[in-house]
Amino acid sequence: MGGGWDDLVGSALLGTERRRPGGMVGDAEEAAAGLLNAAATGVVRRRAGLRPAPAGERPPVAAEDRRPELPDAARRRLGMLLADRTAGSGGNRRGSAPNLAELLPQWLAAARREGYAAPPELLPALLDAARARTDLRSDALAFAGPRGRWLAGLNPDWRYALRAGAGAGAADGPGPEEPVQAERLWEEGLFAERIALLSRLRVSAPDTALALLAATWKSERAEDRLMFLDSLRTGLSEADEPFLEQALTDRSRNVRATAAELLSALPGSALAGRMAGRARSCVSLGPDGIVVEAPYECDAAMERDGVAPRPPNGRGERAWWLGQLVDAAPLATWPARFGGRTPEEIIALPVLDDWQPDLHASWCRAAVRQRDEGWARALLGPPPAAAAPLAAVGDPAKLLSILPAAERAEWVAAFIAAHGLSEAFQMLGVCAVPWAAPLGRAVVDALDIARDAGSYPWSFSGVMGLAERCLDPAGAEQVAALAGGGDGVPDAAPGAAAYWGEAFQRLGSTLRLRAQMLAELRPAQP
Repeated sequence: MGGGWDDLVGSALLGTERRRPGGMVGDAEEAAAGLLNAAATGVVRRRAGLRPAPAGERPPVAAEDRRPELPDAARRRLGMLLADRTAGSGGNRRGSAPNLAELLPQWLAAARREGYAAPPELLPALLDAARARTDLRSDALAFAGPRGRWLAGLNPDWRYALRAGAGAGAADGPGPEEPVQAERLWEEGLFAERIALLSRLRVSAPDTALALLAATWKSERAEDRLMFLDSLRTGLSEADEPFLEQALTDRSRNVRATAAELLSALPGSALAGRMAGRARSCVSLGPDGIVVEAPYECDAAMERDGVAPRPPNGRGERAWWLGQLVDAAPLATWPARFGGRTPEEIIALPVLDDWQPDLHASWCRAAVRQRDEGWARALLGPPPAAAAPLAAVGDPAKLLSILPAAERAEWVAAFIAAHGLSEAFQMLGVCAVPWAAPLGRAVVDALDIARDAGSYPWSFSGVMGLAERCLDPAGAEQVAALAGGGDGVPDAAPGAAAYWGEAFQRLGSTLRLRAQMLAELRPAQP
């Protein structure tokens, strides 16, 4: 009963009072019910009547992963961590159970260092975890290996893995031994695939990467040119200077600024020389100290070399231009300018007319950009004593990141001992993991002092989270000794002792679990 499918659709659109499918009788209500019955029958017929489509092309076989399999205990541990990856984090959690979500990044990094292959049955959960947390991607994708990339190609939700060049590793994409494939991917690939290729080649074959970029540079969109140019930070060298000099005339202001920044990180570049000449004309040594005569205008040549003419709100034009010139000038300019003085001696010189904050802040940025340990050390100065301000006018964490790991940890440990944890979070974030023993002791002692001061542990949730990830597991006993204390703290906030006890118990449990995790990943000794 009822007409064809098109007839049923027409009646449904117009209504059975105006148009009834062929063969239907009765009143409007009966016709409407008949229409629905006919439509249901038609749907079944249409689905059942489909002819089988030709089979799709079978996906290629995944590349062989020659890395050793995980030990059984480590395999089980990974399954637990992936199952619990959505757990909460931070020092404001209640209870003493370790936070497994914070242990997953460490487990992946350790497994990658040991050179294990990911278990095939856990690859879907691993790719899901890395999709949700970008901080996992580099280690997760390297651990997933060729099977992970193969699997990611079959599920659109995991396509990020095909775009993550750094995490995939150079071995998973075209390299210098496959120039034809690399050129084809560069010319035909998606933007994300091209970025990944460029990132890989900057590590394995920087000349090839630069040649590919130069070949298509003029036809790229401005936003793409900026991203491609930013990838040149990896392996930046004098060989990139001619290309970057040409980019100084790019029609995009952001591209020009990035090219100028990269050139200023090459102390021997022509741009660095031009900036040094301008900076020298602004900064000199007088009988009473350093004399600063900031620029009175930003001319076209300065703009071409990356000087932004318009300052941000609240910043004077002359100070803004001066800062950019000093930022980009090689730091080797200043000992020669100031009679052979060392960076420490230059920093100690008085700067006249209130220009010291601007000049020292610029030297801090230059030290970070040029990765100059000597200047970073001089600008930081020794760890300040209690109640004394920092010597550096800038970001001490960035300056610390330039120093060797041991020196960095020693400086931060001394700072925490004198100033506590309130200003140390960013500094702790740039220290090598696991923290050196003196740094770990300084952090735990400072947490104990904070408890004795009567505060709540969630006031230090960031540091607690860092401690769970970064303290050496050997420090678990020191932490365990603190878990039962704090009951007799005068003027403590209500319930603070119990909260601190839980926090220290959790920290100790996490450290013991981390030690166990690492032991599971080490191959059994014969």
